[in-house]
Amino acid sequence: MNNTINVALGERSYPIVIGQGLLGGGFDLGPHLPGEDCLIVSNETVAPLYLDKLVACLGKKKVASITLQDGEAYKNMAAVESILDRLVSSRANRDTTVIALGGGVVGDIAGFAAACYMRGVAFVQVPTTLLAQVDSSVGGKTGVNHAQGKNLIGAFHQPRIVLIDTNTLATLPDRELKAGLAEVIKHGAIADAEFFAWLEEHIEALLDGDPEGLAHAVRRSCEIKAEVVAEDEREAGRRAILNFGHTFGHAIEHCQGYGEWLHGEAVAAGMVMAAELSNIDAEDKRRISRLIERAGLPVKVPAIGAARMRAAMGMDKKVLGKQLRFVLLDRLGHAITTSSYDEERLAKVLEASNG
Repeated sequence: MNNTINVALGERSYPIVIGQGLLGGGFDLGPHLPGEDCLIVSNETVAPLYLDKLVACLGKKKVASITLQDGEAYKNMAAVESILDRLVSSRANRDTTVIALGGGVVGDIAGFAAACYMRGVAFVQVPTTLLAQVDSSVGGKTGVNHAQGKNLIGAFHQPRIVLIDTNTLATLPDRELKAGLAEVIKHGAIADAEFFAWLEEHIEALLDGDPEGLAHAVRRSCEIKAEVVAEDEREAGRRAILNFGHTFGHAIEHCQGYGEWLHGEAVAAGMVMAAELSNIDAEDKRRISRLIERAGLPVKVPAIGAARMRAAMGMDKKVLGKQLRFVLLDRLGHAITTSSYDEERLAKVLEASNG
């Protein structure tokens, strides 16, 4: 049985379809594609596992594919150019669809290429990692990294559909599964205290790959993100709460070198730091830290140094008028975005978190 969640964005609305066995011909993507031509963008890890299964969902469409190198280190303009070169060399028209098959890196790169080609062609997300299924595939954020910061080059470009086959999680390495759980935990922390409590009860089952538990975690996370995105598509207001832990996390990724820590690992440590900076009960701070630790995720930062991290945070996309803005909690299950924080307290959080 499939679950469908609608991302309500007027003429840009689209469904998130969640189920088991959707790839391999279990779902017909054809009606969601405007033309006959499509380009599947995947990577060297995912393509051997799922490319043929995705092609089976495309019927008689004319299908081409391009395989990228795997990893955050390759999330750059060179990867985007390789996709654009392929589209140009194949004489792709404006009714071509770019389909992302893979994790968040593939989705971000492919989506940005789709946004750029001929000022925008159709785009479909087929996420195969937990992190991509619960977060990056939904909402239309696309882009690549710059040497000076994470995701500094990009565009909003909504997909036509997000197709989530939760069976793909069975082939996900343990480290990637844990990294995805960071974004799941985030959704509970910022928007649903009951879901957070459910995660506390079921975290071990999720780590063991329990299909029903993971399906619920994916579905609830997508519901939360779809509701927030529908309210604020381009992050002018409430959508910024989805970046809980990310100001710290992006700085960790930048300072470590992209790919040393997975995005979810950096966000996990970043959430602990954001919780410490928040005005919430000490017990709620401990609950957040404990759940992240139980998920096998880091609660401390490598020995980057507080000053270096603070400098890297200055390139965060939420900075306005040279003023840092943080996503903080005013209670478990409710987040706010604020530039009202104590610089001395921030310095203590940075110092205490650097292991």
